[in-house]
Amino acid sequence: MYQKTYLSQAFFVIFLGISQLLNAGKADTTSSDLNVMTLADSLEIELLHVSFESNLDSLVGLWYVENSLGMYPDSGWNEQADSIYPQFPDSVYRERLERLPVQVDLTYNKFVRNFIRVYTGKRRELVRVVLGLSEYYFPIFDEIFDYHGIPLELKYCSIIESALNPRAVSRARATGIWQFMYGTGRMYGLTINSLVDERRDPVKSTYAAARFMKDLYGIYGDWTLVIAAYNCGPGNVNKAIRRSGGKRNFWDIYYYLPRETRGHVPAFIAAVYTMNYHQEHLLFPRPIELPVPVDTIMVRDNLHLEQVSTVLDIPIKMLRDINPQYKYDIIPGKGKPYALKIPMQYSMQFIEMEDSIFAYRDSVYFNSKKNTRSPSYYTTNYVPKPPSTNMEKVTYTIKSGDNLGYIASWFHVRVSNLKYWNNIYGTTIRSGKKLIVYVHKNKAGYYSKIEKMSFAEKQRSIGKEVTQAEAPVKTVQEPNSQDYILYEIRPGDTLWDIAKKYPGVSDTDLIRLNELGDGSKIKPGMIIKIKPK
Repeated sequence: MYQKTYLSQAFFVIFLGISQLLNAGKADTTSSDLNVMTLADSLEIELLHVSFESNLDSLVGLWYVENSLGMYPDSGWNEQADSIYPQFPDSVYRERLERLPVQVDLTYNKFVRNFIRVYTGKRRELVRVVLGLSEYYFPIFDEIFDYHGIPLELKYCSIIESALNPRAVSRARATGIWQFMYGTGRMYGLTINSLVDERRDPVKSTYAAARFMKDLYGIYGDWTLVIAAYNCGPGNVNKAIRRSGGKRNFWDIYYYLPRETRGHVPAFIAAVYTMNYHQEHLLFPRPIELPVPVDTIMVRDNLHLEQVSTVLDIPIKMLRDINPQYKYDIIPGKGKPYALKIPMQYSMQFIEMEDSIFAYRDSVYFNSKKNTRSPSYYTTNYVPKPPSTNMEKVTYTIKSGDNLGYIASWFHVRVSNLKYWNNIYGTTIRSGKKLIVYVHKNKAGYYSKIEKMSFAEKQRSIGKEVTQAEAPVKTVQEPNSQDYILYEIRPGDTLWDIAKKYPGVSDTDLIRLNELGDGSKIKPGMIIKIKPK
């Protein structure tokens, strides 16, 4: 990560003041000035890179980027000297920018050139990640910008604002891919409260960004000023226009703008260049394993992402990264419906197991005293340990319909401990198998009785009543066995799909007839009975 020394900061303050006095109001756009780089210019350009590089580095913490790095370990993540990569004369950069079919004025100068060198040289590998992410995000942005009549090239502002990181937060607390401040986000209809921050929602925040840009263009009638005003606010741009004597060209008011905003338009132009000509610099997108396609489910009750993760066996970090708007993993659906995105292959499973998902440890996740933190928030460093000397071993035989969450709640232990004691990986358990559970010696007699309790009695022991839909149903083989059809489960089958093939049969019928519990345990090769009506 880039770090600035205290000495360079001191130099910057001294020389920036001198530079502003000498250059105020003078735009650096002529070709004769391209090779004239003062110390103040160099320090200013160096400082302007900090925000962009910080956003790039923060990308590495995202689940889909971590996963990508693990899948492609030999792609050369380490930075290398930019001298070994293709660099071109100024005339080539200028000519390439002129060829692009855009509405925004793409002026080329020394500031633009230096940002191009950062993108195509110094931070190549992280720019490759941005190129990979753009294949996911840019089609979304294009559709929304086209609907609102915004030049499509303005999608590249998202690279400068956040490096396509939906969790990016600036020093001024601007948040999300489009870096909305709190007040601006609320003004454009984004929900921001203790649990939800739609500035992190890539789709909703893009709609808000498009409306904001359209309003700014109504004020200035110039897209480069829109880019500047988007970054520092129309108040600062208006002030710069007044101080420049009424000039309304970005490069004429350059030195009157806040320092960070000065680099915004050059960085944007360099990003437009890099995204369109990356192949000429031997830059290619890194494959990013985003869960595409995803399905959207409207949630109308309180739900925790860990409930979905545990019951459906989806990595919790994946759920967090495709639903970044939920700050503490909680979807507060009781007040109004909220959208939950899950990988498409899990959508039918979610619908079939919806009751089980919402019921899973709901009294723990939605304890009124701790409703803004998940249990894992307080125990992120917890590691399962061997039982202590004051604990005694009891055994429990898994019944049809049981899952690790139920069993852990009945014995008042952690799921992670159950898995540790029994060498279980994942969440799959089979009826008939015995589990080892360690409980306190003084209560071993009580917990040994759980083996003989009915499902309803076990649930009542933890203060929960059983609904008819939850209760496991025992079936008896009828003597006339030819009434049944035997069906072998194939890859990709769901009970709902199978039931549709036979008249009068529902997925609930299949669950009860085959004692499948919650229906989540079917696997290819299993034989189930079907009794058409």
